Formats: sequence, structure tokens, C-alpha cells
Amino acid sequence: MCGKFTAMASWSEVIDFAEAFSSASGDDGGNDRPVGFRVMGDLPVIVYDREAGKRRVVPMRWGYPRRGNWRSPDPIHARSETIDSKPTFAPSFQNAQRGIVLVKTFNEGKQTSPKVTEQHTITLGDEPAGAIAFLFDEFSIADLPSPLRACVMVTVPANALIRTLSTEHAEADRMPAFLAKDDWSTWLGETDAPPEEIKTCLKTVEGVNWKMSKEERVASKTKRAKPTVSDPGGLL
Repeated sequence: MCGKFTAMASWSEVIDFAEAFSSASGDDGGNDRPVGFRVMGDLPVIVYDREAGKRRVVPMRWGYPRRGNWRSPDPIHARSETIDSKPTFAPSFQNAQRGIVLVKTFNEGKQTSPKVTEQHTITLGDEPAGAIAFLFDEFSIADLPSPLRACVMVTVPANALIRTLSTEHAEADRMPAFLAKDDWSTWLGETDAPPEEIKTCLKTVEGVNWKMSKEERVASKTKRAKPTVSDPGGLL
């Protein structure tokens, strides 16, 4: 995955999945336009506010600050298998600093040569919205007047559709961790659950009616390939 997906403008304040379905169906007051999100951009992350006892949407930068250069993101992903043991992620996981981002589509890269990555867009088929699991944390930065709130996407092993992007140059072996509606409360920390139960929310989604299409772009000078989940820059 190259660090790119889309949501809808009308979801900016959505905190309940039922509302997401309504908005995605067009009941949005005419504001249902696609919005793209990339690494280093602010994401609308759904979190559980314990003090208020309700969910809210908080903007967070996608990508933890790189050591020695906070303006650069590293890492941007967290593997579900080690989310509770890696020092970078374990505190957030254990302290319920877990969030959700609603998406309409997401991108995966097919590496056609060592320097060229072909982008493919995956649309969630019959589902008007998908819920990707994220972790978040705050970082004190000397150059900033207040802590930097940043997040990372949780990934799981790729499903059969994503694995079709594997080539001789790279394996497409990771994808975003999509949460089932019934797992929202557990993941967000609204209900008490042991770590092993929370981790069961992070599953590879199979047997879904997703559509994948090659992303066509206007010809331009060759640029360095962007990080992907299967060939990451900063994936821990």
C-alpha cells in the first residue's frame, strides 16, 4: 500500500457507522465529494473520549515523527501481529490509543520493476464505507508549541485480491486492517477487553465484493517509487 486512500467530505464529523452508510448513499446535503488522504496529511480519526463518554473525530497527522527529523514520517504502518509487543506501538495499544478512519477506497502498489510502482485503486464493492484500524500517540517536539498528535495504520496479511499484485520484483503481502462494525467498541476501548481479544478484531477481510482497477496517470518523468506495505519505508 502506498499510503493513500479516499473518504467523503460528508463524513468529516461522522462518528457512527450508521451515519456513514447514510452519507455514502447521498443523504449529505450535497457535500458528498471524494477527499484524498496521503501520508503526512491530517486524517479524521474517530476516537473514544473517556471523559465525555462518547466518540469524537480528532485530526491527526498520518505518520509518526522520524527520529531526528519530525517533519519526516517513520513509521506509517504497524503490523497487527506485533502491535502489542513492539516498543513503538505497545503503549498506544495497551492504553486504548486506538482509532478508526472511514474510507471509500484505498490504494495498493504493484511493483513492475525495481524503480516503478503501478498504482491500483480498490473500491469496497457493496460497502459504502470501510473502517480501518489506527493507533495514535502524542509527541513533544521542540520546534512546535504543542505536542504533535500522529497516527499509524494497522496492517494485516493481504487477502487473495491484493496478493494478485505480487510480481517477480515484490510480494504484495500486506493490506489495511478493516474492522467489523461489531468490533468498533472493543477496538476503541469503550468496553474492557484483554489484549488478546482486542487483537482478534484485526482480521484479513476475504470473500468480499471489492473492485480493483489500475490508476491511470498522465505521463511524467519517472520518480522514485513510494513506500508500499510490502516494500515499506519505516514499516516495523
